[in-house]
Amino acid sequence: MQRLREDLKDSYDEELELEHEDLLEATASGALLTPETEEYRANRRIYFKELFRLQAELVKLQDWIVDKNLKVVVLFEGRDAAGKGGVIKRITQRLNPRVCKVVALPAPNMRERTQWYFQRYIPHLPAAGEIVLFDRSWYNRAGVERVMGFCDDAQYEEFFITAPEFEKMLIRSGIHLIKYWFSISDEEQSLRFLGRIHDPLKQWKLSPMDLESRKRWEDYTKAKEIMFERTHKPDSPWWVVQANDKKKARLNCIHHLLSQFPYEEVDHPSIVLPAREYREDYSRQAVPDELIVPNIY
Repeated sequence: MQRLREDLKDSYDEELELEHEDLLEATASGALLTPETEEYRANRRIYFKELFRLQAELVKLQDWIVDKNLKVVVLFEGRDAAGKGGVIKRITQRLNPRVCKVVALPAPNMRERTQWYFQRYIPHLPAAGEIVLFDRSWYNRAGVERVMGFCDDAQYEEFFITAPEFEKMLIRSGIHLIKYWFSISDEEQSLRFLGRIHDPLKQWKLSPMDLESRKRWEDYTKAKEIMFERTHKPDSPWWVVQANDKKKARLNCIHHLLSQFPYEEVDHPSIVLPAREYREDYSRQAVPDELIVPNIY
């Protein structure tokens, strides 16, 4: 039992490591300059307690989706550094990667640019009993492609005609579609970018496109407003997550995601660990020393 308790603590350490990343980023950006206070520690305890509780509910939701053969698609959109990746990590952290999959497509290649715009997303749609989380989605055309001039006016207009119809087709096919927009302020994005610039472990997250987006803040705002106006539909609404506070944004998003399904706990048969079988004719072979990873730690 002591070993099981240690393994459980070790699984929680993964979240503590992710939390340490956030702390480093906040310190590097200058957003966190004061030492930890009792209030900070108390809020941190509340955050972890709620996060682990919600993650346990996500496991129940996963089991229910598999049991009911449902198909779920969740889109995560928002400005650069809005926290989309952070909440996706917390959603998937305790789930089965064969059930809950993350799709983060790169920029389209030359062949994909000649295809129907939505075509490259279709192979990633879920089968029965699967959840697919899109870290950015077909709404790239309404955002970065529009602002950066990667599509012309005709392609932009065609997107707004086709996107609601495309989503209706997904819903009619039995897919549960949920769309989140992570909203942060100008000042908060600036702080997070500074944190990434000064944190060698996160500099890879910054691309020339990210830096260019800082100069075009108002263009992105206008593009977002048009996107909401033309693609917020009764059967596929947008949900806005206030994301200036990362921890609150994660908890609020996961809580809302859970509320979108009338899930209940699925009964599973009791699991009994079978006794190992021993064979008299089996003799374990020694592993050659050259195959052993050195014990540096």
